[in-house]
Amino acid sequence: MTEVKKPKRTLASIATIVAVATLISKVFGLVRQQAIAAAFGVGPAFDAYTYAYVIPGFLLILLGGINGPFHSAIVSVLAKRKPEEAAPLVETITTFVGGILLLVTIGLIIFANPLIDVVAPGLTTTPEGEVIRAIAIQQFRIMAPMALLAGLIGIGFGTLSSADQYWLPSISPLFSSVTVIVGIGILVLQFGRDIIQPQYALMGGLVLAWGTLAGAILQWLVQVVAQWKSGLGTLRLRFDFNQPAVKEVMNIMGPATFSSGMMQINVYTDLFFASFIPQTASALGYAGLLVQTPLGILSNMLLVPLLPVFSRLATPNHWPELKGRIRQGIILTALTMLPLGALIIALAVPIVRVVYERGAFDPEASQFVAPMLMAYGVGMFVYLGRDVLVRVFYALGDGQTPFRISVANIILNAVLDFLLINTFGAPGLVLATVGVNFVSMIALLMILHRRMNGLPLREWTGPIVSLTAASFVAGVVSWGLLQVCEYFWGTEGFFIQLSELTLSGIIGLGVFALIAAQLKLPEVDVFVGRVRQKFGR
Repeated sequence: MTEVKKPKRTLASIATIVAVATLISKVFGLVRQQAIAAAFGVGPAFDAYTYAYVIPGFLLILLGGINGPFHSAIVSVLAKRKPEEAAPLVETITTFVGGILLLVTIGLIIFANPLIDVVAPGLTTTPEGEVIRAIAIQQFRIMAPMALLAGLIGIGFGTLSSADQYWLPSISPLFSSVTVIVGIGILVLQFGRDIIQPQYALMGGLVLAWGTLAGAILQWLVQVVAQWKSGLGTLRLRFDFNQPAVKEVMNIMGPATFSSGMMQINVYTDLFFASFIPQTASALGYAGLLVQTPLGILSNMLLVPLLPVFSRLATPNHWPELKGRIRQGIILTALTMLPLGALIIALAVPIVRVVYERGAFDPEASQFVAPMLMAYGVGMFVYLGRDVLVRVFYALGDGQTPFRISVANIILNAVLDFLLINTFGAPGLVLATVGVNFVSMIALLMILHRRMNGLPLREWTGPIVSLTAASFVAGVVSWGLLQVCEYFWGTEGFFIQLSELTLSGIIGLGVFALIAAQLKLPEVDVFVGRVRQKFGR
């Protein structure tokens, strides 16, 4: 017997909770990356960590992330059931998933050497690469238990979200950042600036690995305590794998995991090519975090509150309202991601310099990372737009369609990597991912259009085109103002760079806001009304 539960909070209140918690978590993540950049730059310790983190880290993102397949599957099923059904179901899923991932963890430890060679074959071609490979293997073995922790964390995210608890899941990733920062701090206190020397690369690499693992353990432990207190399950082992609710979770979780896993294969493909270009892996990591910080905040604001709504509107008699929610998700994505991407493209160099340029991270490193950040900015809208549509399929109980599209995109990504890296160099790897996400988003829209008896695609296209044009104008204004500032104030000095970046960014956003306000979109009106309400109090 199932029961459709009404939301206890409005979408706005959920989005606010998630935004604040995620912002705090992302700020700590950014500080962690700044500490890594200052301590290691684009040297062997962080280069090795980037390769070693590929599999355990991607499992943490894939299985343990908010909006990941485990989170989505648990929320989609528990949102339709009575509260008393939650604990037995969660314990059964935890038993099943934990057993599988424990075997995966053991396999990762045993096969660390060949797995690193698969991830980064280019490391064996140079003496410097061999040093990086040796460090990466040790880091990989240390972080292997994150495979098990990833699944447990993902289940915890979904369980707490289904019980209307959003604060803890959104803020708990900061533990990983804190443990890494503490480890680097201890290392710096002991060795000072000498840690940038090659002989300390192994020690620095081990600190990064142990700090990351410790953070994942803490992240899981705080969730376990919250679940116990809320009566949402303990560590009790349950083997009732045949109950209908378990099968329903697995029907969503299995294909969704493979679908998201296909995306990680695309990332691996990028790193495969990156391993042949020195320092590219580190640069991808630094640039990626600068994009993932705002993208993660806005993604959680949009997807976390919308997913239960999509699930409650999944039956055909609710499809008219579901279509309205899909439009809301896509237009809000365009409203936030398009101007943000335009400003990132226009202001990439000062952004990298202000955030990272200190210690071992010098101006040359900034010039190497900035073009990759620009490439990431190009694809922010399609990245998040694709995620919105994937969650609609999960709500409809269909994990197979996103999976099939992701499988097809593996080939497309490899082809684009090969073509674009020859044309654009290292940034071509990012542009290839942008192309894959664009194709995925269009394919998902077309399938939904047929399945739901037509979507008002022409009606949706107009606002997106208008917001794109407004974002382009905002980016041009920001870039032009930056050139003027640099002409009169120069480009050296942290506070000068920060002032130029802040002024150019604020003016650019102001221009976008003025244009967007004239479009008379409901989403813009709602956003502006809430801002006025907050400041009018």
